[in-house]
Amino acid sequence: MSYFPWLTILVIFPIFAGSFTLFFPHKGNKIYRWYTLCICLLELILTAYVFGSHIQLDDKLIQLKEDYQWINVFDFHWRLGVDGLSIGPILLTGFITTLASLAAWPITRNSKMFYFLMLAMYSAQIGLFSSQDLLLFFIMWELELIPVYLLLSMWGGKKRLYSATKFILYTAGGSIFLLIGVLGMALYSSNKLTLDFEKLINQPYPIVLEITFYIGFLIAYAVKLPVIPLHTWLPDTHGEAHYSTCMLLAGILLKMGAYGLIRINMELLPHAHSLFCPWLIIIGTTQIIYGAPASLGQRNLKKRVAYSSVSHMGFITIGIGSITNMGLNGAILQMLSHGFIGAALFFLVGTSCDRTRLVYLEKMGGISIFMPKIFTLFSAFSMASLALPGMSGFLSEFLVFLGLITSQKYFLISKMIFTFVMAIGIILTPIYLLSMLRQMFYGYKFFHVSNFNFFDSDYGSRELFLSICLFLPIIGIGIYPDFVFSLSVDKLQAILSNYFRG
Repeated sequence: MSYFPWLTILVIFPIFAGSFTLFFPHKGNKIYRWYTLCICLLELILTAYVFGSHIQLDDKLIQLKEDYQWINVFDFHWRLGVDGLSIGPILLTGFITTLASLAAWPITRNSKMFYFLMLAMYSAQIGLFSSQDLLLFFIMWELELIPVYLLLSMWGGKKRLYSATKFILYTAGGSIFLLIGVLGMALYSSNKLTLDFEKLINQPYPIVLEITFYIGFLIAYAVKLPVIPLHTWLPDTHGEAHYSTCMLLAGILLKMGAYGLIRINMELLPHAHSLFCPWLIIIGTTQIIYGAPASLGQRNLKKRVAYSSVSHMGFITIGIGSITNMGLNGAILQMLSHGFIGAALFFLVGTSCDRTRLVYLEKMGGISIFMPKIFTLFSAFSMASLALPGMSGFLSEFLVFLGLITSQKYFLISKMIFTFVMAIGIILTPIYLLSMLRQMFYGYKFFHVSNFNFFDSDYGSRELFLSICLFLPIIGIGIYPDFVFSLSVDKLQAILSNYFRG
């Protein structure tokens, strides 16, 4: 039990500090962006300090937990906690949000509202990943939707209102099932209403009721992951949103569904999860094999990268469904890896489209002549996305493969079929990525001066710094992933122990 409310400060500080930007009398943009960047850096440093002070010499995390009475009438509590499962997504959230605030510097229209919404989204996501209470989890899940909707509808392309409306309809519709599951689990207890994760872990349910809860939660998470056919909001949203918003969506938002699938479905509903695991394997394999050719068929550069996210998130679903130590560790590592790689690719795509004023691949070609730095970085991150050995994507996908192959839950023939289909999807990944590089950077198409600024076309110091910051953890995790595993190993073993008793 933490005596000082560190976690509460981490959750409240971004939105509290960001609210002051709404009252700044200054009309310029410089003060807003520097203030927001300082808030994000301070929050990230504070997060690193709090977690670092609770890590032992053997890289084991001492669990942080806070529990305060919230609503006395209904005995609701403000319960926060950080363990090996949540520490990675929280640090990822802080890192990506800080870099996204730096990427948003070109925004000039109503910038103080943009930065406030970004900080409000920051608080909601930190609150969700550190929630130890079902009601608080749902509140943070819903609170995060408001700033995302406004970021999509106010800043973006010509069809931003359509994409924002589609996003809110999908996610709000999924939230209804999440709320039903939360209320059902809270009210089922015969003695006293409880929403505490620790008490719900050992709560037995009739199998039909547990399956009902599981399906309700799964629908909500399937929208965020996203799972086919609930994925159609993703390409439209990424195609219209500003690239700094896309960094937040690809880097953090999609991971909320995977986190909830492990934290609630896998940990609290083990019997139902054991029954649904084969379906998760089928769903994940379908995502991989569908997302790759769908990405290859996209003419819009932003949508091509968006469909690649659908494909890569399939590995997380398979890792969770494998119910093995390697598969689950691979899923956790893929969450972090895709967070860095996805955010980097959308930053590169957004800045490239802003410079060329083009989004359709058939109109591009020969860009490397004018933008050699962007070409180099785009190639490097594309190699990371296609799981080149030595980078984070390779190890995470390899562990998911091993987790599925070594799983004792499935017959040998079914594992061989799923592995073969996954391999086909992995083969298709370099095809659409290398095709994208060829269409963008090679060839002999040149741009008219009206469409292209020849004198200020390549990356400056800000863009280079941001890209390098995203590239370093990709290399670091690929070379030395043991630090990530050492923090999460105890929690994941505790979750898996529910499946191997007796």
